[in-house]
Amino acid sequence: MFRLIISSSTSPFDHFQFYKSVSSVYSSKIEGDEIEFDSFYKHKFLKVEYLPDYTKRTDDLYTAYEYIDDHLMNWENVQRAHALLSANILPIRQHGQLRTNPMFVINNEGRIEYAPAPPGIVEQEIENLFADIAQLREAKLNGYEVFYYAAQIHLVFVNIHPFQDGNGRTSRLLEKWFLLEKLGQRAAAIRLEKNYYTNLNAYYHNLKKLGFEYHALDYTKSLDHLVVTANGIETE
Repeated sequence: MFRLIISSSTSPFDHFQFYKSVSSVYSSKIEGDEIEFDSFYKHKFLKVEYLPDYTKRTDDLYTAYEYIDDHLMNWENVQRAHALLSANILPIRQHGQLRTNPMFVINNEGRIEYAPAPPGIVEQEIENLFADIAQLREAKLNGYEVFYYAAQIHLVFVNIHPFQDGNGRTSRLLEKWFLLEKLGQRAAAIRLEKNYYTNLNAYYHNLKKLGFEYHALDYTKSLDHLVVTANGIETE
C-alpha cells in the first residue's frame, strides 16, 4: 500500500484518496465547477474551511468515487452512485432515476449540440448497455481491450444521457469503475479525468464527431476519443 505524508502535523493517509481527489476535482471542472485542486486538497486533507457552495458538488463526487471501490458495476449501483454525486445538483426524486422527457445538450452560446436518446427508448438502451457490461465484466480482456471498452462505456452512456443531470460526471465515473474492476485498485492512479480536462476542446470535439442525433451516431468515429484516453494514461 502506498502511503503519502502531507506534513509532520498530520497522519499518513491512503495514497489512493489523493487520486480520488484528482478525479473528483477535474471531473467537476469539466462541468464548469470553479474548484481548484489545491483548495480541495486543503479542504479534504488539511481541514481548511471553505464556503460550502465551493466544495459541496466535488465532495459529493468524491463520495461516489469512494463508493465504486467496493461495489460491483451494475445498474442498481450506478443509480446509487448517481444519487451520491447529484446530491447537490438534483432534487431527491430525480436521484438515480431515468428521465422520461426529451433532452438536449446545449452549449454556452445557447445552441443545441446534441440530441440524446429519445425518452421512449432510454430504459431499453440502458438495459442493453448493462447487459453488455455484465458480459465484459466476466470476459478475459487484454490491457488494450480493457481501455478500449472502458472508453466505449463512457461514450455510450453519455450519449444515452439517461439522467436529468450528472450524465458527464457519471460517464467518467463508469470509465474509471470498469478499469478498477479489471485492473484493481492501481487503476485509481490513472488520471483520466484530469487528461480530459487538460484536453477539453478535443474531448468535446471527439464527442461531437459521432453525430448530432442518437439514432445516427457513428461509433466508427470514436477512435480519436480512445486515443485521447490512451495518451492520458499516467500512473504513479
